[in-house]
Amino acid sequence: MASAYLTPGVYVEEVDRGSKPIEGVGTAVAAFLGVAEKGPFGKATMVANWSQYVDQFGGFVPGAYMAQSVYGYFNNGGTLCFVVRVGSEDAAEIPAPQAVAEITSKASGNPVTLKALSRESGAAAEGISVESADGPDDTFTLTVKKGTTEEKFEGLTMARGAKNALEVVNKTSTLITLEEVRVQGIGVPERAPATGTYALAVSGTMALAPVDPGQYEGAVADRTGLGGLEAIDQVTMVCAPDIMAAYQNGALDRDGVKAVQLAMIAHCERMGDRVAILDPLPELNAQEAYEWRVNEAGYDSKYAALYYPWIQVANPIPGGATTAVMPPSGHMAGVWARSDGERGVHKAPANEVIRGVLGLGLQLTNSEQSVLNPVGVNCIRAFPGRGIRVWGARTLSSDPSWRYLNVRRLFNYVEKSIFNGTQWVVFEPNDMGLWEKVKRDINAFLTRVWMDGALFGGTPSEAFFVKCDAENNPAATRDVGQLIVDIGIAPVKPAEFVIFRIGQYSPE
Repeated sequence: MASAYLTPGVYVEEVDRGSKPIEGVGTAVAAFLGVAEKGPFGKATMVANWSQYVDQFGGFVPGAYMAQSVYGYFNNGGTLCFVVRVGSEDAAEIPAPQAVAEITSKASGNPVTLKALSRESGAAAEGISVESADGPDDTFTLTVKKGTTEEKFEGLTMARGAKNALEVVNKTSTLITLEEVRVQGIGVPERAPATGTYALAVSGTMALAPVDPGQYEGAVADRTGLGGLEAIDQVTMVCAPDIMAAYQNGALDRDGVKAVQLAMIAHCERMGDRVAILDPLPELNAQEAYEWRVNEAGYDSKYAALYYPWIQVANPIPGGATTAVMPPSGHMAGVWARSDGERGVHKAPANEVIRGVLGLGLQLTNSEQSVLNPVGVNCIRAFPGRGIRVWGARTLSSDPSWRYLNVRRLFNYVEKSIFNGTQWVVFEPNDMGLWEKVKRDINAFLTRVWMDGALFGGTPSEAFFVKCDAENNPAATRDVGQLIVDIGIAPVKPAEFVIFRIGQYSPE
């Protein structure tokens, strides 16, 4: 009895007799770990769009891939992510790239005798040029341009004195500074710049500091690295593209790469509600990728997926090559998010166009994929007239029950949704009334999942079952405070191999 009635009168009470609907959880929130231009080290920061990323972590970093991966994630349909900047508080912030132009001289062979460097870095360093022209009496004129801004320096010389080019330009110019490159055996007049226009461009790559795999693993207590992601329930995908940047720069060896990726897999398996998207080592041909997957890495997990080969995108760093090759994990996370939003988590995130990709590091053939696909390497293929597409949807598990990504992610979705939606059951009286309420709520949720096309079967009873009764909750179970609910679902599997059987037909 909820109340004691001591005074005569009419009483009205609200009684909770309705169901408690189970709401589906989000399925497409990525976490990125890597190198950034600025921002807090080790702490997971929520980012909702590319502009927020730039504000909090800076722009593209030469030699690193996280910024490009986050950009590819949002470009392909991602809507929310968490970013963890890997490194140390003691390390200096990564400087933004500075534009440089090498200016050749009049000497025989036109060796470089001057370097023009932008005073500003990053985006502000773009679009600067230096024009050299001959002047009277062995002098020369330098004209520095950027957009509508123009600085002109006349009567310059390479000799010492008031008109020395380095002295004049470095004291006066707001756009550039000059550095002299000493070349033996060249006289002063010959060191003067040859006539021409020299565009400043970013050159070289950033030397990444040595990376300790522990910086990726972090600590749960400090909320750093992968450990910090344990406190964030929304995360469903984990990417670390800068593992490969560290490998390319010598900051990690092959064993170091494996150690970090194993830590990612262990994190996802421990959490049970997210999947690691792994990148292969750079510049592997199909046979090397197979050998690395099978003999060297040897991963076996239903909470991890691997994509190959690397992808070619427009180079966001000014100057140098117009395209760049990078790991595919960030773009794949975006494809997962787009597929979930358009079709649902039960749809395998494959046969999907990858936005922003110009080409591939390697054009795979059918026979090469026939070797890679059975060992769980999801291939990215270019098809004439159909663009560049994801052409695989497998986990790295050797268990046939967990072969397909959509099955693993569907179970993650169902398990976490039921977990969140049944918290009200804890400490309720463990009787038949509670059993019926639990079955009703879970049946209603799974019926919606079936109606969305995520479960196989012509009727709900063919697609799933929910059992919560005296058989699986005997007195011995109730006496230790347990309530057991058995649930079975029949997930849809992707039509990975479409076979048409065609034969000759002779009508009578």
